[in-house]
Amino acid sequence: MDQASNFVYWLFNTRMGVVALVLGGVVLFVIIAFILERRTRQVYKNHEKTEDDWDLFDDDDEED
Repeated sequence: MDQASNFVYWLFNTRMGVVALVLGGVVLFVIIAFILERRTRQVYKNHEKTEDDWDLFDDDDEED
């Protein structure tokens, strides 16, 4: 039980522990985003772009 309390102390009360906690969270969310993106692409794999679709990085400026 002493090792568990030492680990929790290291994780939350030292600089390296907090960095490990933050980096672990970033890696976890990157993995989750990757899995959800793959599932979304599998569901909508035949989606053709129409005029009603919008793009976050709207590179198709028709005003020029």
